[in-house]
Amino acid sequence: MSELVLWGAGTARTLRPIWMAEELGLAYQLNAIGPRTGETQTEAYTAMTRKQKVPFLQYGEARLSESMAIARYLRDMHPHEGVYMPDTPLAHAKEDEWCNYVYGEIDETSLYVMRRHYDLTDIYGAAPEVVESCRGYLARHMAVLDAHLEKHQTLLPQGFGMADILLVSCLDWALFYSVPLPENVETYRAAMAERPAYQKAMAVNYAALMEALNGTT
Repeated sequence: MSELVLWGAGTARTLRPIWMAEELGLAYQLNAIGPRTGETQTEAYTAMTRKQKVPFLQYGEARLSESMAIARYLRDMHPHEGVYMPDTPLAHAKEDEWCNYVYGEIDETSLYVMRRHYDLTDIYGAAPEVVESCRGYLARHMAVLDAHLEKHQTLLPQGFGMADILLVSCLDWALFYSVPLPENVETYRAAMAERPAYQKAMAVNYAALMEALNGTT
């Protein structure tokens, strides 16, 4: 199989395939383009994906967009004892249940709506009432997670896997927006943040931000 190439860096969604690749010990080339820099709208990039979005994967004959699809493909192509792989229809469904819940309720319905009216007000306009409503909605689902994580160290009882990558990327995003995490959620996130692959992925995904904060760009 030819070289693994990942496109996109600097967001919670681009973190996910990078983190998965690091957990699996895969070598990859990262083209660290941003989502709203004009780099996704070039003729060459549009020829690869008309969605003009990141992240994006090139790997042999595979061309994939969407963070969950990319992360799952890498996991399925390169099984690793440190990353849970469902092996029954029910196990796959339980993983999907958590991934769909996190992505639908926390990423898309809460955090990304907040992003539109925080970071992208020049496009979508300021809407303080919407942001506050999203905070309340997010708090409800944090309570769901807190109750679950009171008795579990990972989302699925079989251990660390794709659902955890998805959730932690959202928890980091929430912290960036000063959303308080309940006790059990914070304990869970702190434990996940100790994973060497997470730390490497964070350094890679947010390299430009770190350089800016450190005054090296």
